[in-house]
Amino acid sequence: MHRVKHASIQSLKSIEYLVLFIIALATIFAIGEEILHMFAIRTVELADLLLLFIYLEVLAMVVNYIESGKLPIRMPLYIAIVALARYLILDMKGMDDWRILAISFSTIVLATTVIVIRWGQLKMPYPKNQDYDS
Repeated sequence: MHRVKHASIQSLKSIEYLVLFIIALATIFAIGEEILHMFAIRTVELADLLLLFIYLEVLAMVVNYIESGKLPIRMPLYIAIVALARYLILDMKGMDDWRILAISFSTIVLATTVIVIRWGQLKMPYPKNQDYDS
């Protein structure tokens, strides 16, 4: 039974790394497409830079997950904040006031969540050498 459990865990870890590799490749491909697009139109807009930051955060998240085996919740929150900012920048002219307020409020909630999580990590850290995953 122990061998079956070990083989199952190894198979799932292999699939996990394969999917992480696919995510990294797709992100690198998207970065390349965005850079080619900027060269093609011969201009760099703020929306392009924010999109590159989103891609960079995705790559950093993959690297962090591979190195530590854990995914800090703050990283997807950062991606969401930048994505909302990009959405506001691109579509603000076509939005009504309520939508702008909702997106702005959502951004504030996400930023507050990041601050609370970070404060909790500093003021109430997990004890060293204790595994909370099991």
